Amino acid sequence: MEKLIFFGLVIPILFFVLYLGTRAIMSGVSAKQANQANKDENEIDENNNEESNSDKSLSDELEKLNELRESGVLTQEEFEKAKNKLLNN
Repeated sequence: MEKLIFFGLVIPILFFVLYLGTRAIMSGVSAKQANQANKDENEIDENNNEESNSDKSLSDELEKLNELRESGVLTQEEFEKAKNKLLNN
């Protein structure tokens, strides 16, 4: 009779506890993967923003150089040197 109570009650409870533990672990792993994916996405977005900002600043600098050349502050030779310096960096 005691064995019947043991197998009838304790074993199912043990399996249920193991099931809950496994589910909790799997849920934690899924959350960690989702967090890593979001982190990677944010890094990609930041890199894209930095690239677009550097492109804008380069075009702004070239426009300023062109304005200086057109106004006569820079000669064509100085303009070409400054432009090459910006483009090579």
